[in-house]
Amino acid sequence: MKKRESTPTIIHPKTLLIAVHAPYNKTKDIDSYFEEFVHLIASNDIEYNDIMYIKLREIDSGYFLTKGKVEEVRAYCEKHEIADVVFSEPLTAQQERNLTDIFHCRVFDRTQLILELFERSAHSAEGKLQVEIAMLRHNKTRTTGKGIHMSQQAGHTGNRGPGETARERELRHINDLVHKLQEQLKSLEKTREQQRKQRVENAVPHVCLIGYTNSGKSSILNILTKAGVLAQNRLFSTLDTTTRELYIDGKKKGIISDTVGFIQLLPPLLIEAFKSTISELRYADLLIHVVDSSDKNWDSHIQVVNDILEELKVNKPILYVFNKIDKINVADFEEQWDVYTPHVAINTLSKEGSEKLIDYLRNWEKTVSH
Repeated sequence: MKKRESTPTIIHPKTLLIAVHAPYNKTKDIDSYFEEFVHLIASNDIEYNDIMYIKLREIDSGYFLTKGKVEEVRAYCEKHEIADVVFSEPLTAQQERNLTDIFHCRVFDRTQLILELFERSAHSAEGKLQVEIAMLRHNKTRTTGKGIHMSQQAGHTGNRGPGETARERELRHINDLVHKLQEQLKSLEKTREQQRKQRVENAVPHVCLIGYTNSGKSSILNILTKAGVLAQNRLFSTLDTTTRELYIDGKKKGIISDTVGFIQLLPPLLIEAFKSTISELRYADLLIHVVDSSDKNWDSHIQVVNDILEELKVNKPILYVFNKIDKINVADFEEQWDVYTPHVAINTLSKEGSEKLIDYLRNWEKTVSH
């Protein structure tokens, strides 16, 4: 009788999620915000044991949570032997350290969570450099240790850092490393700038896909260009800007780029890190704003993206593309969509489902500025 092979059991550290409704969060649907937080966790392949929901009227500068809530979480962590606590919100370095001391476990925040997703999704040299710089800046004032995903892989918690002198030495090393990486990034940005100038000189029309993360931008890029870009139901599954030639009816129409997806309360550190990549939007002739029409918060997602465009001072013609209409009754939304002009409604299950978008691009002409 053949002996059955045994599969090694991976023991993950016990993890508690803290979903916070903070006073600065003005979302109309907090449950959806919490669902997105859990989706971020799942996209990072983190297994968790429980989730605690907390509503705050004010933020404590030292602990983020109020004293009563801090004690509630501490007691839970002690009773259930929790190793990792992950917050849905950004924490200051001081708050993170204070909570780590009280909970006696590792504490991670929203910024770390998204950074680690970005790190796994970056494939180009530029994308990797941008993420590494952002990671170093975020971790500079924090206790040395492995990230959330890595802790789950290793199955143990991080150790405390050494004394003050070693910490100062580490900070100098990080600053030197950031400077070195920034110089490499500048070199890559020069190459991008040269390519951009060549496109402008040749008057090549440039279309950019933008939108909330997981709205279907990569699927649209694949249909329009057969680019073979990863398209899956995962937040930030693609991070690097992908540019391809755009052909309609066998004729070259210009080039089209897919950009990093946005998310509500995207940490400023990440917007800053990816400004050079997102700056491509400033040179686009048309922005295709892709919206997941099957998401109940589609209108809020539009606002999140438009707010970030405003912050980046990007003011370009926009075509709103309401995607995934195979999942909804279009008649229920048409009146609401009329606010967003021009717009088309499509699904990316087939080229026929995207015909309205293709037809728009077929008739679209680059506006020549004088």
